[in-house]
Amino acid sequence: MVYNYKIIIHFDGTDYSGWQFQVPEIKTIQREISEALAVIAKKKVVVTGSSRTDAGVHSTGMTANFHLHIQIEADSLKRALNSLLPEDIRIFDCQQVDKSFNARFHARSKTYSYKIFFGQTLSPFISRYHAHIPYPLDLRAMRKSLKYFQGEKDFSSFTSDDPSKKRIREISGFSMKVKGEYIVFSVTGRSFLRYMVRNVIGTIIDIGRRKIQARDLPDIFLAKDRRRAGQAAPACGLTLERVDY
Repeated sequence: MVYNYKIIIHFDGTDYSGWQFQVPEIKTIQREISEALAVIAKKKVVVTGSSRTDAGVHSTGMTANFHLHIQIEADSLKRALNSLLPEDIRIFDCQQVDKSFNARFHARSKTYSYKIFFGQTLSPFISRYHAHIPYPLDLRAMRKSLKYFQGEKDFSSFTSDDPSKKRIREISGFSMKVKGEYIVFSVTGRSFLRYMVRNVIGTIIDIGRRKIQARDLPDIFLAKDRRRAGQAAPACGLTLERVDY
């Protein structure tokens, strides 16, 4: 008998090389969870994540699933995992689900947030979770630029993904909230290309700094050339907030 479990993970990605397992000596979130499960199950356990995240990116909504050959009460499994995991990784929810559930292939949408502090002095208490952009920003131009990214488009100019990979993606929701010297972007889509969200936000930051004009965005999309868009925004500002099924 095989039992399928779904977990929701919060993690501070500062000290990790992203979600995806690489080689044994490289710290990743997937590796830490797999090793903790191996202690519990006394055998190797494959963990499937809903998304890949870059080095330094955080999560309050990463969803994963795994199969065990022993049945464990979900709350007990959650407690056992948290007792074995480092303090910067925590399982916030654990459920036994239908054996057909797959965290990656059944995801319908993902929502990321990106946080910026644009004052002069960044507090060390938020520095791990905010990009620091200590320059005057044209907030109106930044807000106006959001409409150019929404809908189904070819995001070739905003990714370094494999050129043979299909680069059409749809951003179904995109918002920007400003409070004092803080900006929070929220972006929702079914799936995202490698570095896509960070490259989009980096381009919007360049619009705010008047290095790029919002009216140039249609031409940047048409160019399908990564060199035409802005630099990638720092990883620390990005958090996977939610995965919907």
